[in-house]
Amino acid sequence: MIVRAMAALLAGAFLMAAAPTSDPYAYMEEAEGAKALAFARAENARSLPQLQNDPRYAGLYADALKIATAKDRIPNVSLEGEGIVRDFWQDADHVRGVWRTTTLASYRTATPDWKTVLDIDALAKAESANWVYKGAQCLKPANRYCLVSLSNGGKDAVEVREFDAATGKFVDGGFHLPEGKHRVEWIDHDTLAVATDWTKGEVTTSGYPYVAKLLKRGQPLSAAQEVYRGTAADGGYGVSPITLTDPDGKVRALVIQRPLDTFNSEYHLVTDQGAVRLDLPKKSTIQAYVDGQMVVTLEEDWAAKGFKQGDLLAFDLNAVKAAPARLAGTLILRPSQSQAIDEVVDTKTRLGVVLYDNVKAKLVSFRHGPRGWTSSAVDLPKDSTIGVTSTSDADDSMIVNVTSFLTPSSQWFADAASGKAEMLKTTPARFDASKDVVEQLWATSKDGTKIPYWVVRPKTLKLDGTAPTLLTAYGGFQVSSTPAYASAVGKLWLEKGGVYVLANIRGGGEFGPRWHNAGLKLTRMRVYEDFFAVSQDLIARRITSPKKLGIMGGSNGGLLMGVALTQHPELYNAVVIQVPLFDMIGYTHIGAGASWVGEYGDPAVPAERAVLDSYSPYQLLAANKPYPRVFIETSTKDDRVHPAHARKAAARLKELGYDYLYYENVDGGHAASANLNERAMRVALEYTYLAQRLMN
Repeated sequence: MIVRAMAALLAGAFLMAAAPTSDPYAYMEEAEGAKALAFARAENARSLPQLQNDPRYAGLYADALKIATAKDRIPNVSLEGEGIVRDFWQDADHVRGVWRTTTLASYRTATPDWKTVLDIDALAKAESANWVYKGAQCLKPANRYCLVSLSNGGKDAVEVREFDAATGKFVDGGFHLPEGKHRVEWIDHDTLAVATDWTKGEVTTSGYPYVAKLLKRGQPLSAAQEVYRGTAADGGYGVSPITLTDPDGKVRALVIQRPLDTFNSEYHLVTDQGAVRLDLPKKSTIQAYVDGQMVVTLEEDWAAKGFKQGDLLAFDLNAVKAAPARLAGTLILRPSQSQAIDEVVDTKTRLGVVLYDNVKAKLVSFRHGPRGWTSSAVDLPKDSTIGVTSTSDADDSMIVNVTSFLTPSSQWFADAASGKAEMLKTTPARFDASKDVVEQLWATSKDGTKIPYWVVRPKTLKLDGTAPTLLTAYGGFQVSSTPAYASAVGKLWLEKGGVYVLANIRGGGEFGPRWHNAGLKLTRMRVYEDFFAVSQDLIARRITSPKKLGIMGGSNGGLLMGVALTQHPELYNAVVIQVPLFDMIGYTHIGAGASWVGEYGDPAVPAERAVLDSYSPYQLLAANKPYPRVFIETSTKDDRVHPAHARKAAARLKELGYDYLYYENVDGGHAASANLNERAMRVALEYTYLAQRLMN
C-alpha cells in the first residue's frame, strides 16, 4: 500500500498559536510549562493512589504485564526480500525493543533463529536518550539500507538515520534528518525525496512541512533541490512524497500529495518541467502501483467521469505521464452499500484488497491483464478481521493477520496468485473464552439509520440490566472499528463477568466513505447520536443499565467520551477519557488542531461554529450535573492531540467541584505509553477504575 488513510494518525506539533484570552487555563497549552506540569504532577499524586491502592490493581497489573511482555506473541514480521523476514520485538527483557531478522524457513519453526539487527534498549543506554523506535523504510529490492526513525519519548517528531541492516551499524556519513515531522521516500541509493521544515518555522499553521525536495547523498540539507512547494496556509498533514516503484526497485514516478485540509488533497506529478497537477478528485487516495497501473480509491463521487465514492480505480501510468490533466480511469471494484474497501496492497503482480461486508472481512486478489481486471478470493477464515501486514516484491506472497473477539489471533502466509494460505503462527489463548459468545446487534439512530454493534457477553447472561458493560467506539477519520482478539479485555474484563461492546458508529469507515462523510462538520452530531442510540439500545435490551454501563475511548474517541459525559451523563456510571480532544472551540489554536478542520469544521466559520458550540465538552461542562466520576488520561509528550485538552478538562471539573481521576504520563506520545511496562500500568489503572465503578 502506498498511501493509507492518514486519519488514524491525528498527528500534530506543538505550535503555540494564540489561545482565547478568556480561557483561564490557557497556560495548560504549554506542553512542558512549569505551571502545567505542576498541575499534572499534583493530579497524579492525588489520583494514582486511589487506583493503585485498590486490592485489585496488583493482580490486574500483573496480568496486563504478562500479556504485554509475553514471548509467545505473534511477531509482526515483514517480508524483506527472498526468504528473509524482519520484526520489531518488545518483551520483558527488551522493553524498548529489538529489530531482528531470520529466514522465512526458520520463522516457520517453533523456535526461529533470530539475529539482532538493532537493539533500541542498548542504543538508548549508549546515547543516554529516551529512544522509541518508530519504524524503518528500506531501499528496495535488497532492503539492506534503511531509514530508521527514532522518537524522543514517543513523540511523532522523529530523528531519521541511515542504517545498514547487513552490518548492523548506522552508515557513517549516511543520510540524517534532525528531529522533525518528516515525510521521506527512497528514490535510489543516493537520493531521497524529503518533505520537512528545511528552515526553522517553515511549516504549516498545524506544524507540518509544505516543501518537498530531492536530497542527494553527502549533501547538506541546504543544498537539496526543491521539487514542490505548498503554502503555510495548507491544511491537513503536510506535503508527502509518493513513489510508484517497480518490483525491481526502480522508481517509475514521483508524486507529491498536497493536503488542502484533513481529507482534500491535490496530487502533483514531478516531471523535468516541474510538478504538474494530476486530474484526480480532491477526495481520493493513491493506494498502490502494480503492472504499470496506479491504483486509486475515491472518497467522493467523480460525476464527470461516472465514478462513485468508494470506487477502486486504475490508471495506466504511461497515460498519466502523457496527459496528467486528462486522466482516464478503469473501474476495478465498486463496493455495495454494505461493503467497504479497508485496505489496498500490491505484490509483484497482484493487487490485494481487504473488503468488508457488514463489518466482516475477506481478502480478494486482483490481476491486471489484456482484458482488464480479474479477481479471486484468498482462502482465509470467515467472519473475521483481516489485515495485510506485509507483501513481497519478489513474488506474490503476503503476511496476513486474522483475528476475532474470542478466537486467538493467527498469522498466515498467503499467495495472492494461487489464493492459497497457510497458518504460520497463532496466539495462545490469553483468557477463558469458553463461557462467552459474540453477537452483532443493530440500534436505530435519531435519523432512522441502522447502526451495527458487537456484543461479547457470557452465554448465560441474564437480561436483567445488572451486567457490568464496557462500550467503546471511535467514529471519525474513516477509521473502522473491527473485531479483534483483545487479550487484555478478555483477561481483565470478560473473565470477571463483564460485557464488552464495540459500536460501528458513523464517522468511521465500516461502510466506506459514505459512512464517514455522513458525520463531517455540520452533520457531526450524527456520530454522537449513533453512540447514544447504541447506549440506549443496550439498556432497552436489559443487557445493562446506566448504573452498570461504562464507556472508554481515545483521541477522537476521547472527544466522543467528553460529548457523552456532557450530553447524556445519566446513561453512564464510568467514563474513561484517553488522550482526548476536548476544547473544540479553541482546538485550532492547540497543537495541530488546524489540520483537523476537514473533520470537525472551523470555529471561525459561523455555521460550523454553531455546531461546535453544541457539543464542545470543555465549554459545556457545568455545575450541578449528574456526572459520574471520570478517569482522564494523557501524555506530556503527546504531540498529536496535545495534553492541554485533558488538562483543561480536569481543571474545569476541579473548578466546578466534581470528583474525578487524572493520570498524565510524562512519556509515551499519543499512545500514552513509551514502553511495555508503562502500557501495562495504564491498562491496569483503567480496569481498576472500571471495576470500582461497575463491579463494586
